[in-house]
Amino acid sequence: MTTVKAFAAAKINLTLHVTGQRADGYHLLDSLVMFADVGDVIHVEAAPSTTLEIVGPMAAQLPVNADNLVLRAARLTGQTAKVTLEKNLPVASGMGGGSADAAATLRAISTLEKRPVPDAVAASLGADVPVCLGQGAARMTGIGTTVLPLAGLPELYAVLVNPLVGVSTPQVFQHIEAKQNNPMPAGIPQDLSLQDFVIWVSQQRNDLEGPAITCQPVIADVLAALAGLPDAMLCRMTGSGASCFAVTESYDHAVKNAGILRGRHPDWWIEPARLN
Repeated sequence: MTTVKAFAAAKINLTLHVTGQRADGYHLLDSLVMFADVGDVIHVEAAPSTTLEIVGPMAAQLPVNADNLVLRAARLTGQTAKVTLEKNLPVASGMGGGSADAAATLRAISTLEKRPVPDAVAASLGADVPVCLGQGAARMTGIGTTVLPLAGLPELYAVLVNPLVGVSTPQVFQHIEAKQNNPMPAGIPQDLSLQDFVIWVSQQRNDLEGPAITCQPVIADVLAALAGLPDAMLCRMTGSGASCFAVTESYDHAVKNAGILRGRHPDWWIEPARLN
């Protein structure tokens, strides 16, 4: 029986500007995202009924229930399948794990069935699913479903850290004081050196960082720990937290710094990563 495997890359928000709020309550965003070579893995094979099994180091954090995005994604394709989710990313971590898993499920079933994924299916699963379907550097605007793929950005090297505390995205948004903030500049510079690109990113913001720290003060500890690493060029929270990242000059430095942090904080989830 044919099994199709799809990688669900962690989504890293290098920037996240909150630029407004619609009448229906949805917030308007302007975000530059890249994807890590760290993530979950989806395995799919045709079956008489659709089922989901979750395995991996973070499996205990994620119960199987009818609302699981992987199950919802599989059912929307109209194809019954046995789906296995290898859960490596922390749950509710700000790295788009659930959306990435749903997008990987859509890609895997699309490969299995040899038919494309309808755009409307991805968007119906959540604002982050369309960008996770592409798994490439992009600018997300509107409520997140308007995705502009970007080329010409340098590969980044980073240490990813999650203190293994969950953060409620709705709760973080409730703590935002200013919702009419400036977007990023109209044009995101391309073909810059790593150093110049990081300088440009450092001039942007994650408007959810302060509100998330209010909800989970340990995020401030994570950012301080990252800032104290050798060669930390930029330290920032991704998404609505609690995951944070530090950009370094090389992948070797990211690996070395991840080892340093593991020695200091053995109870945190810590991984070196390449971002594209």
